[in-house]
Amino acid sequence: MQMKYAVFLFFFFLIIQKTHAQESLSKDISYEYLDKLIAICKSNYPKNKIFDTRISMAEYGIKKAKLSYFDIFSAGYLYSPNSSKGTAGAASFLGGYQLGFFANVGSLLQKPSVIKQAKGELATAEFEKLTNDLNVEAEVKKRYFTYVQKKSVLRLRNSALLDIESMLVNVKHRFEKGEETLKNYNEVLIMLSSQSQNIIIAESEVLIAKSSLEELLGQKLEDIK
Repeated sequence: MQMKYAVFLFFFFLIIQKTHAQESLSKDISYEYLDKLIAICKSNYPKNKIFDTRISMAEYGIKKAKLSYFDIFSAGYLYSPNSSKGTAGAASFLGGYQLGFFANVGSLLQKPSVIKQAKGELATAEFEKLTNDLNVEAEVKKRYFTYVQKKSVLRLRNSALLDIESMLVNVKHRFEKGEETLKNYNEVLIMLSSQSQNIIIAESEVLIAKSSLEELLGQKLEDIK
């Protein structure tokens, strides 16, 4: 009889674990909340601001390259005093101040390539930001799913603990009436102690997962509704 009851305790514990394990993780996941976390991370994470700055600098580089077209032109004047030599018409035409415009042909030919390079730097900065955004999104999802998983495990272990405590009450009652052996009573106590240790481990894993997610977000989860 005692052996049968010990076997019953063992299989009862297995049924508890199997029943709780069948709970789905998906019901704890909120994709609307996840999208909010991703948006917050992209807004707050310092590394993301670096890519925004690079894009702004690249855009400024294009404007600067286009405006530099005016640099190839220059204006100047020459002063040529009237000379008594030569014809009077020539002296009148060439004498005095002469205004002139000059163009650097070499710079003019280089401008299209300079602008093309500036546009290439902008495209590179935009692709780097897009790549970073995809990486950030994937990392936020990974850490969020891990956090939800750890919370679910903790909830299941707490539920299992309640079942074991209920079992302990029954076994203790039978033991006090002399209907159960000390060995079986101790086995349930060991199960209770083991499950309590599992809960401590699960609680620490939840805190670690939460801290890891908040590192990306730049703020506490409690502040995000």
